[in-house]
Amino acid sequence: MGIAVKSSALGAGALAFPSITGSLSGQAANSRINLAVVGAGGMGNYAVRQGAKEHLVALCDVDDARAAGAFRNHPRARRFRDFRVMLDTMWKEIDAVAISTPDHTHFAATMAAMERGKHVFVQKPLAHNVRQLRTLRKAARHYQVITQMGNQGHTSGGMRRIKEWVGSGILGEVREVITWTNRPNPPWFVPPQSFPPPTGAVPATLDWDLWQGPVAAREFSSAYVPIRWRGWWDYGCGALGDIGCHTFDAPFAVLELGAPETVEVVRQRPPGKGFIPMSSVVTYRFPARGDRPPVTLEWYEAGFDVPKPKRWDPRQELPSGGGMYLEGSKETLFHAGMRPNRPVLVPEDRFAARKAELDRIDPLPPVEGGPIEEWMRAIKGEGPLPLSNFDYAAPLTEMVLLGALSQRTGRTIHWDAENMRVTGQPELDALIDEPSRDGWDYGRNL
Repeated sequence: MGIAVKSSALGAGALAFPSITGSLSGQAANSRINLAVVGAGGMGNYAVRQGAKEHLVALCDVDDARAAGAFRNHPRARRFRDFRVMLDTMWKEIDAVAISTPDHTHFAATMAAMERGKHVFVQKPLAHNVRQLRTLRKAARHYQVITQMGNQGHTSGGMRRIKEWVGSGILGEVREVITWTNRPNPPWFVPPQSFPPPTGAVPATLDWDLWQGPVAAREFSSAYVPIRWRGWWDYGCGALGDIGCHTFDAPFAVLELGAPETVEVVRQRPPGKGFIPMSSVVTYRFPARGDRPPVTLEWYEAGFDVPKPKRWDPRQELPSGGGMYLEGSKETLFHAGMRPNRPVLVPEDRFAARKAELDRIDPLPPVEGGPIEEWMRAIKGEGPLPLSNFDYAAPLTEMVLLGALSQRTGRTIHWDAENMRVTGQPELDALIDEPSRDGWDYGRNL
């Protein structure tokens, strides 16, 4: 077996820069990681590329056609369709597992790996329901593994600038956050012309039963795969699940938002049973946190007009692709796009006037590369714990999934975070802790 960390202080919040207290067991610090990748096509290509810099020992994908490039380019890696079989067969040869499957199988694959002591990287959103999130956080501590969620902007220099500026008091009090996206949109979000969608023969390259994983079995339809599953509640979490972990990342981290008290929704009527609404506005209300004031955060999807910042140049339009701004009592901080890569103060002349002052703020340590590189360095003992470890990623994703729950049901959510339930709506318990098919349920004993 390759690298194994004896123990680690699974770190606290975002941008806290915790350090590893454990050591490598019988290995030099620069030993290569034996990596397995679950979901080798699509976003999995990112994990495959990074894994190739280490020792890529296994590739697992339910669709031979989707993963054909990875299989062809890495013939020495053993091939599997079922990650459970892969882990049972090769558990002694694997140090870490990178998971890039559709949302509904994140939890099962991650738990199966952690139960065997494997470090895990998981693409966003971390899981498909709140019970899964809380179990993953608990399991990471229990199994003492190094974890990371792939919200790429969390490792960016822009994320550090936002933390520096907010921490220095440049913005003043922040009580309002506005976020927006141009999704749901093609090619990921395309309602079928009829409900239920037309069924057909399963492609010969696809194991349809394994693709469905923990979800109740149904007939195959091209309306689900390979990329349209995000629009179906059984498999995805809508545009919020797709983009929310990116766009909420900075405000959640720097304002230390924690759990919302209420979540409200205004939505278009969903086009059919089981499908997401194709446009929504979701409003989160967070209570005061110590000396920090209450915060209202709004999420606008395509089809709704996004309010402009109070200090915005009225001659300019907001970028249509998405963005975020923090409305402070002194300044407004804005970034375009889904990730906090290039934050500025608005309007432009205000940013220019304060640029020298902003540049004098003590900088936070940079993170080299992206989230997988950060995770791998931590595994090898060459850097601190990943900043989007499950102690941070699980609460961030919980915020996202509560918004998706409001979109899914059309209801206002009064969230009892301590007891993991919606106050006065026990019928929603089945969506907070979704049932799983036999052979796919994990973590009930933690």
